[in-house]
Amino acid sequence: MTKKCIIIDDEPLAIELIKDHVSKFSNLEIVGTCQNAVEGLELLKSKQVDLMFLDIQMPMLTGIEFLKSLSNPPKVIFTTAYREYAIESYELEVVDYLLKPISFDRFFKAINKFLKSDETHQPAINDAQKKEEDATFMYINMNKKHYKIMFTDILYAESLKDYVRIHTSDTTITTKDKISDFEQKLPSYFIRTHRSYIVNTQKITAFTAQDIEIDQIEIPIGISYKQNVLEALKSS
Repeated sequence: MTKKCIIIDDEPLAIELIKDHVSKFSNLEIVGTCQNAVEGLELLKSKQVDLMFLDIQMPMLTGIEFLKSLSNPPKVIFTTAYREYAIESYELEVVDYLLKPISFDRFFKAINKFLKSDETHQPAINDAQKKEEDATFMYINMNKKHYKIMFTDILYAESLKDYVRIHTSDTTITTKDKISDFEQKLPSYFIRTHRSYIVNTQKITAFTAQDIEIDQIEIPIGISYKQNVLEALKSS
């Protein structure tokens, strides 16, 4: 049975990212989006809703204030750029608390929690996503030539404005691409650790709260990515 979802967020780009992540699941459906709590209340009155992706810092009412005002709310996943509300949010028994920017790997774990709360539902990735996860390589365009790169050979990738430099076990390739777009082409075992870095978690040899090591290479963990990264690494 398909679970009905709504998104309440005042950032259009955040809405689009969540919609894209949700599209990977064949048993989830977005039935509405809005940019503030007032519109959200109207959606809840007019739609059957099983799961609400709820931003916290919004005009008029915060997501926390809005949730507290509901007598019979659906399940909630908070999506926010602010980590300081985490403790208060869990007191409201939300499913999860996702820090922006939200990686698909972290999003998948939140959806898994939501679906496991109903024993009759388990995570389901649609056929297109399954094919993507089953892929073992990609072609990278550099200097008008397309190079075949095995995902398992990639150590990490770094952003150079409108270019991405891909570091493998034996070479480096630079291609014209935005790192956020490049991230979407990678399997789920890659994780964004910083606005400028994506790493292959299978290649990590050590990590601290500040950085990740791949052999002797140190890659920073950005402040806004820290919670997602550390939770993903500790649970892997």
